[in-house]
Amino acid sequence: MVQEVVGALIGVGCAGFVYLAAAVRIVKQYERGVVFRLGRLAGEVRAPGMAVIVPFVDRLYKVNMQIVTLPIPAQEGITRDNVTVRVDAVVYFKVVDAANAVIAVEDYRFAVSQMAQTSLRSIIGKSDLDDLLSNREKLNQGLELMIDSPAIGWGVQIDRVEIKDVSLPDAMKRSMARQAEADRDRRARIINADAEFQASRKLAEAAQQMEHTPAALQLRLLQTVTAVAAEKNSTLVLPFPVELLRFLEKAQQAPPGPPPAAGAPERAPEQAATPAVEDFGESATPAVEVPEESEDASALTPVRAAADAVSARPGVPAVEE
Repeated sequence: MVQEVVGALIGVGCAGFVYLAAAVRIVKQYERGVVFRLGRLAGEVRAPGMAVIVPFVDRLYKVNMQIVTLPIPAQEGITRDNVTVRVDAVVYFKVVDAANAVIAVEDYRFAVSQMAQTSLRSIIGKSDLDDLLSNREKLNQGLELMIDSPAIGWGVQIDRVEIKDVSLPDAMKRSMARQAEADRDRRARIINADAEFQASRKLAEAAQQMEHTPAALQLRLLQTVTAVAAEKNSTLVLPFPVELLRFLEKAQQAPPGPPPAAGAPERAPEQAATPAVEDFGESATPAVEVPEESEDASALTPVRAAADAVSARPGVPAVEE
């Protein structure tokens, strides 16, 4: 009798242990439990921890609440400016309503993936190539809005959508490279022309300044000679004003003499070349005409004018005769 009671207690204990093992479920921190009792949703979503269900009556579905990274396969499409491109992206989403994620959609991962692919193709057809390459933030926001609108009813929230890569045909790449090269060449020419314009304007201002200050030109010449002499070479630079050569050339041309008086006899060439000498006998001394003070001044005029031309400004000096 005692043995039968002990055997019954052991059997009840084993049955209780099996029942308890079948009734107890562990829900992790990043999961939520959805219980179906006889095919119907039973109660609230089970929180993380230990959850007890009725064995063979209740079924517990665990839903992951973590952010899911879902890559979108590359989609080929034609942009609004008729360029064929291949674009791939990545979607970050998470489940916010575990009950709807199980009830409203059969497989929320597959549903989000298909919606992301169709939305990506739609975005490609509505955008230009320049927008795909440079204005990705706006396209990401539009793509996120297109995917998030139907996903809200599935208990899924789209956290972020990013376009990863835009593949272009080889012909388009070469065309864009030529365009970029031409644009850089244009900018270089514009910068060079602007530099030439500014340099010419500064040179004009410097010329005006030197015109009012003739000594500045001499200082500039000395600076140029110093810059040339700084190099280790055997070149000797001697600046010589061209205006001085022109002035000396004009000074060598003798001014025409006064016209002869009316009725005065003309002298022969031999007489004009012979100095005037009066015969006073054996001790006669030839009388040589000495130039007057005015003639000495006129003889020294070229030397003085040459000295003035060295310190004067560039240009043809005015010669006073």
